[in-house]
Amino acid sequence: MEKRKNTFMNNVAAILGSQFLIKLLGLAYNLIIINIPGFGDAGNGYRTAGYQIYTMLLAISSVGIPNAISKMVSERLALDDREGAERIFRTALALFAGIGLAASLLLYWGADFIALTVVKMDGVQLTLRALSPSIFFVCISSVIRGWFLGRQNVSPNNRSQLLEQIFKAALTVVFVLALSDYTAAVMAAGANAATAVSTALSCGYLVIVLLLYRRKNKCPRPAALSKGGHRAICRQILSLSVPISLSAIITTVSRVIDTATISRGISAAFAEGIPGQAGIPTEAQLQAYAVQLNGMLNKADNITNLPLALNIAFATVLVPTISAALAVGDRRTASKKISYSFLISTLIILPCAAGLIVLAEPFFKLLYPNASQGADILRLASVALIFTALDQTINGSLQGLGRVKVPAQGLLCGAVVKLILNLILIRIPAINVYGAAISSVACHMVAFAICFTSLRRAIPLKMKRTKYFTKPLLCTLFMSAVTWGSYRLAMLAFRSNLVAVVLSVALSVAAYFAAVFGLHILNKREVLELPMGARIARLLKL
Repeated sequence: MEKRKNTFMNNVAAILGSQFLIKLLGLAYNLIIINIPGFGDAGNGYRTAGYQIYTMLLAISSVGIPNAISKMVSERLALDDREGAERIFRTALALFAGIGLAASLLLYWGADFIALTVVKMDGVQLTLRALSPSIFFVCISSVIRGWFLGRQNVSPNNRSQLLEQIFKAALTVVFVLALSDYTAAVMAAGANAATAVSTALSCGYLVIVLLLYRRKNKCPRPAALSKGGHRAICRQILSLSVPISLSAIITTVSRVIDTATISRGISAAFAEGIPGQAGIPTEAQLQAYAVQLNGMLNKADNITNLPLALNIAFATVLVPTISAALAVGDRRTASKKISYSFLISTLIILPCAAGLIVLAEPFFKLLYPNASQGADILRLASVALIFTALDQTINGSLQGLGRVKVPAQGLLCGAVVKLILNLILIRIPAINVYGAAISSVACHMVAFAICFTSLRRAIPLKMKRTKYFTKPLLCTLFMSAVTWGSYRLAMLAFRSNLVAVVLSVALSVAAYFAAVFGLHILNKREVLELPMGARIARLLKL
């Protein structure tokens, strides 16, 4: 039990740390290229529109792979069936290599149709072609990552993703600067070409690590199977990966809904005139304005992705942990891990969202000095962030429990709500692109409600309202007051937005931790489960 506890939290901490660095690097290079002259909101709009289509195809072809493979491999290893685990890996590698190649070719040859007909943004086809090779490499990488994760080994995955992000950050800036004399659409294509190169390098690293690991640990060579045997494994893999992928597909579809409805909605909302421009706008002017507003929406996503990275660790580690526990009939451990993960997710995401809401405008001025519009979008996105993050943890729990269809069903209902609200709200001139942010809040609230209800029915959870909801909310409200007051006092004292933001964040973090431990939300056992928990317990004299 002690070994399982340490493995679980150590893996969570390792993924949390690497994902934080990855998202921090992502935020850094996004800030740099958005502030490069000629790129701005327009270049960000082209880049984002193409990337959303790419992520949808990526979700179809690969997103469910790591969790599906990790679930199946961890179950086989829990039953000491090493040959069965190896057979699953080999079959999955062949299956998804073919799927990834087909998806890459589809994106490359269908780029013109997608850009001109689906999203109605001429220029996006360049970004789509630049991204197309990435799908094949991500599919290969995803199978290898799932194999390592099923063995409770997260180090190769973390290193490969961090390596990929380092290359992506450096190459994106280099490529955009090299193309700075060209149009925003060409610069955006260069930015996405950096993604393709980075995924190829990351995949190569994983292949090398895999070969070395297998040679060192002498992985067994499974007995040959008939075609029927391979088909049975393929069906099993797809029965898990497809429902998991559906969740990601629907999430990316929601973003594509934004791209498609913003372009059409803005054309309808401002057909009589664009703010700040004289006369009746042309179709080209309306399209350019829609691209700009879409870029504003993406700036908020760049910031909210950082706290989501802190939370994704629980969703990732829960799948193989719960699957292995249930494979040997240990429902008590599964229930405890789910409840504890939900509590820590709540304690992480509430202060992050509250801080972004209170400091939305100062953050935009600090991070986007040359394109600082859209702070209210960040406030709305931060509300959606709460439900998105908690849904991540719930979805990891449901997938580990074998209820892989529920997350997709919840997100599908949310996407329908989002589409309806987008069609109504974006066409209203006073709301325009903010309608997409409002609909995202509704979308994730609906998905969260459906998935949380299903989780409570699937397994008994000991979640007292005071401990899991009331006290974290009180701590967050107290921290928000400190954030608001300290920022304003710092601005009066130093007249510097940078200094005020840094001081306000530092004081807010200290106030929040003091409130959490002052209200005794975590007991001694729960503190000890944290990385460096023994030191924290001694410091707090628990």
